[in-house]
Amino acid sequence: MFGGTFDPPHVGHRIVAADVIEALDLERLLVVPALRPPHRSAVLSADMRLELTRRAFAGDARIEVSDLEYRREEPSYTVETLERLRTACPDARLFLVIGCDQYEGLSRWRQPERIVELAELAVMRRDGRGPTPNPRYPFRAVDVTRIDLSSTEVRRRLAAGRSVRYLVPDAILDDVTRAWGERMSDERMMGTETTC
Repeated sequence: MFGGTFDPPHVGHRIVAADVIEALDLERLLVVPALRPPHRSAVLSADMRLELTRRAFAGDARIEVSDLEYRREEPSYTVETLERLRTACPDARLFLVIGCDQYEGLSRWRQPERIVELAELAVMRRDGRGPTPNPRYPFRAVDVTRIDLSSTEVRRRLAAGRSVRYLVPDAILDDVTRAWGERMSDERMMGTETTC
């Protein structure tokens, strides 16, 4: 499972997803956009993020974008999503794919000990650098391509009126640009502006 806000999805998400699939020899990678991330707010609507993520990953039969967290009304907590996956697939070997920064903050997540009972942690590292291991949270290091790109950077470029061509998949470029333009127009009309 590779979860996130995907606000918006970008080419870095696709590249590391492919690296993870190969490194772990996965049959399937489940990409799970969060409906209501508990620790941050999303700029794009939940429905828009789900649709964009589906289209961003389309064409790779090894990847399934799931609406699993969209079937809940509450904020999206990883432990609860993993519980549902474990119930649905009791015999599957589950990995939770996270970045080094997420691993470093894992102790602040809801029920981190239960998370490592439900799934093996697969921590993406770049340039061979990974987090300091915590014996409470064993992990398997997965080398991924270093991509200095984030959804925050995509949003900053859009806010500055700059192109995000080649930073987001072509299949969603027009919709991301249009959605951002509509949001900025609405905010100007209401007297508020988002910078990122």
